[in-house]
Amino acid sequence: MANAALTSPPRTFSLASLLSGDTPAVMGVLNVTPDSFSDGGLFVTPDSALTQARRMIAEGAAILDIGAESTRPYGSQPVTATEELERLRPILPKIAALGLPLSIDTMKSRVAEWALDAGACTVNDVWGLQRDADMARVVAERNVPVVVMHNRESVDPSLDIMKDVAGFLSRSLDIAAKAGIDRSNIVLDPGVGFGKTPQQSMIVLARLAELKSFGLPLLVGASRKRFISSVVPSDPDQRLGGSIAAHVLAAQGGAKIIRAHDVAETVQALRVAAEIGNLR
Repeated sequence: MANAALTSPPRTFSLASLLSGDTPAVMGVLNVTPDSFSDGGLFVTPDSALTQARRMIAEGAAILDIGAESTRPYGSQPVTATEELERLRPILPKIAALGLPLSIDTMKSRVAEWALDAGACTVNDVWGLQRDADMARVVAERNVPVVVMHNRESVDPSLDIMKDVAGFLSRSLDIAAKAGIDRSNIVLDPGVGFGKTPQQSMIVLARLAELKSFGLPLLVGASRKRFISSVVPSDPDQRLGGSIAAHVLAAQGGAKIIRAHDVAETVQALRVAAEIGNLR
């Protein structure tokens, strides 16, 4: 059960409003983890996390996404809900108090429930409601938006990846419907970099428009992902150019939310690409 002492007054947040801009909304990544693939350990204290959150807000983020468990495909260490909450408790309420919409990046219903009480207004589930059987109930009861992401336990280069993504997302939507989640609260994420070869991640980006057949908004997070290094060998902090290229193409393919570490550069790239596109 939620702790009543944590419960915040209802926050005014509309997914439709977030998606109403001329360019995709940029979701700023805030990892309060010691082991995230590109920024692990940088924002684990309240002061450092607040500084980074304020920076991303000033740079044009429309929403922030806070996570306390690394979900990188290689080398991440699973943590318990208790440990995840210990990382979030001193930080998340302070970030929420800044006033920008806040998403909780978690696959655990217990963490999602606490975070929604503490000021988050959206859930970002990297296992698309398919890992924690109670997640769909929490989302439905709170009537909040949820990002449903495609994922796989292992990589299979032989897969028709678009067929696999579509099948997974269809199962997630069935779970959501049975739980009573309003369809207007669902965002789909094809999971670039998760359970995919670098080539499959690029196929997902190249064929993103096919997922518009679901009739739901799409989120893409290609920021600093490993597939970029498969084209141009580079460390995560050297992949800004590749990230921007992928995100501009994702926007052209129909993405309505772009999840990025480098907010200012991403906002600028999306706006310039849109202005040029308007002149065609």
